[in-house]
Amino acid sequence: MTPHLFPLITMLILYILAIYFIGFLASRLTKNLSDYVLGGRGLPAPIVALGAGASDMSGWLMLALPGAVYVSGLQVIWLPIGLATGAFLNWTFVAKRLRIYTEIAGDALTIPAYLKNRFQSQQSILGVVTAIIILIFFTTYTAAGFVSGALLLNTLFGIAYSHALLITATGIVLYLLLGGFLALSWIDFFQGTLIFFALLIVPAVTYFHLDNMQHLLSIVKHIPYAHTAGNTDLWLHHFANKHLSLMHNVSWIFIISMLGWGFGYFGQPHILVRFMAIKKPHKMKTARNICMVWMTLALVGATAIGFFGSLYYHHLAKPDTIMLHLAIHFFNPWVAGFVMSAVLSAIMSATSAQLLVTASALSEDFYHRLRPKAKQKELLMAGRIAVIIVAIIAYIAASSPKTSLLQIVSYAWSGMGAAFGPIVLLSLFWPRCTQLGAIVGMIVGTVTVIIWHFLGNHVGGIFSLYEIVPGFILAFISIVVVSLCDKKPNQAVIQQWNKYTQHLKQKEITC
Repeated sequence: MTPHLFPLITMLILYILAIYFIGFLASRLTKNLSDYVLGGRGLPAPIVALGAGASDMSGWLMLALPGAVYVSGLQVIWLPIGLATGAFLNWTFVAKRLRIYTEIAGDALTIPAYLKNRFQSQQSILGVVTAIIILIFFTTYTAAGFVSGALLLNTLFGIAYSHALLITATGIVLYLLLGGFLALSWIDFFQGTLIFFALLIVPAVTYFHLDNMQHLLSIVKHIPYAHTAGNTDLWLHHFANKHLSLMHNVSWIFIISMLGWGFGYFGQPHILVRFMAIKKPHKMKTARNICMVWMTLALVGATAIGFFGSLYYHHLAKPDTIMLHLAIHFFNPWVAGFVMSAVLSAIMSATSAQLLVTASALSEDFYHRLRPKAKQKELLMAGRIAVIIVAIIAYIAASSPKTSLLQIVSYAWSGMGAAFGPIVLLSLFWPRCTQLGAIVGMIVGTVTVIIWHFLGNHVGGIFSLYEIVPGFILAFISIVVVSLCDKKPNQAVIQQWNKYTQHLKQKEITC
């Protein structure tokens, strides 16, 4: 793609050395499964904030979202609006409550373990259902991360997709094996900073190369458009309708679908686990404010990249690579290398977090049940082996992607959001919620997403609505109805709930 390979490669190598060094330091502090899975619940607010943001946004923020805006214009902005709203509500109403309740509920290290302890479950079915759901959708999510990394290497260096995929998967797995969650958290703080600056620098420099809005419009006027060749005013009118309008050919199904992405935040274990790791629950508000500023500016930057990119490149075969093209075109190769490192950061942050959550579910909720007397070193090794197994499955799934990056991410996001979002919310706010209601709700949410997604691809119409919306609603209703029909929670569950509410009130007074 570019003759300036040496600066690009050098910057990427320096970045990789930096994260491996951080991972090595963190590995020295990783002594048990709690450290590996949750960082020992000792992380400060800024680390939690940027960790949540970096693990949330992933490569889709720097590749898929700009690509979607590049193709469809500013009507895609409904998606960032939905995400920002959902993230804010998640930080405000779920974060501190989940941090407190997971510690009270047997010091749960994972979402499956929290649900098991929340309902005082003596049966294995709850843990099995949650672990299976995580395995299904997070394997897809991890595959999306591998696809992002392969696209990056393929675009920059012309490496064959299969080889680029293998390099990406191997790199992510190796540094994840070093220090687990503790390593991820400190690395994500570093990576989140890279992502933030890259998403501000690229659109700003691109815009200033336009000099001013008059220059921008003059460029727009000379962009060829097949249907209006020779008619600049008509082309400009078309461009304004398509790329500048929030409502061009937009239906209510499209708007609800875009805003519906916000539902997903309540059920993403790789984001929720960040809340569980903060050292002091009353610092959650500080973490929320840091994360929301980071996230808002990052989403604006990614949207601007897609919009400005549509003025320079009009027929990209891979729209997801628009940010890479702009960085190579406008920046000094060394600065471009910094931008590429930021893209790689976004990919590695989210993918490694998803891998860790999946592996944690397998080691903590499957292996630990089979060997309840296993020592911490054995559990730690089981967690690392699970990382490798899940990565192999994701690698196979990513070897020949048949859909766009955003479509892969949206499917995994909807599955996790619909399956876990309703039960996480109700378990924190409603004491009458029961284990049977939780199991039925998670199954209903999962099945609805799978069936609705299939019908949306083959039937259309109302089924074009993003599957997370019906999945979340039906799962929520199912939990409420089944819980009300089920017998009331036992005394142990009620006592635990009372302890949780007392702690919550004490923390609110402390704040």
